[in-house]
Amino acid sequence: MMFQRFPRRLARSLPPRLRLLPGLVLPELAILLALLGAALALLGFAFIADEVVEGETHAFDQAVLLAFRAPGDPADPLGPAWLEIVMRDVTALGGTTVLTLLTLIVAGFLAIDGKRAAALFVLLATSSGGLLSYALKLGFERPRPDLVAHLVDVRTLSFPSGHAMGSAITFLTLGVLIVRTERKRRVKAYALAVAVGLTLLVGFSRIYLGVHWPTDVLAGWCAGSAWALLCWITVLLLQRRGKVESPNGNGSEEAGPRTPPS
Repeated sequence: MMFQRFPRRLARSLPPRLRLLPGLVLPELAILLALLGAALALLGFAFIADEVVEGETHAFDQAVLLAFRAPGDPADPLGPAWLEIVMRDVTALGGTTVLTLLTLIVAGFLAIDGKRAAALFVLLATSSGGLLSYALKLGFERPRPDLVAHLVDVRTLSFPSGHAMGSAITFLTLGVLIVRTERKRRVKAYALAVAVGLTLLVGFSRIYLGVHWPTDVLAGWCAGSAWALLCWITVLLLQRRGKVESPNGNGSEEAGPRTPPS
């Protein structure tokens, strides 16, 4: 408790003008960090895509896929039978049906809670991200792996992984939105941890089930993360203009630490 009160006491000891600095600097820093993260993710996607087009990732992709199969039997995944069932259940979390239902549920909750702008933002961010994923698949036209047996039915193209990208877009966007509309740090940390964890699990399941090359999943993570970070920046800017509800629920950010009453 003593360490939590120390920053507040320090802020109160500053002149009134200086007390506003944290409220002015921190949002700018958040935008810069988000832009940097999005740029790095896009660079990662571009690098992977270039290597895939040139065929430089084939050895890596083969080695990773075969590492999850029994030696000499590419149809038999490593681990007990229940692990395959678990992976099938996990991979369904990144499917179009589940992600759409989750998005609609969250958007409905936000609308009922009086955060209609945030609800609309969720719908637009996730749906446009899904369209981007589909467009990228059509643009690269990479076939599915034929090295190992597919443990679930697939019918679309391979690059980037729609499950990996879709889960990153949906889970991370929702996680970011919760961070921007909640006050408690524990809630923020929990939301981000769940979002990142689910995204990683879904992507891993696609490799384990043999329906995606590892580079498909890596590219999906990069593209989805970049999209989620860009959504984060958009939310920050819209909250400043009062277009999206902020933690205090009135559509505007607090300018900074409040001046204690005299």
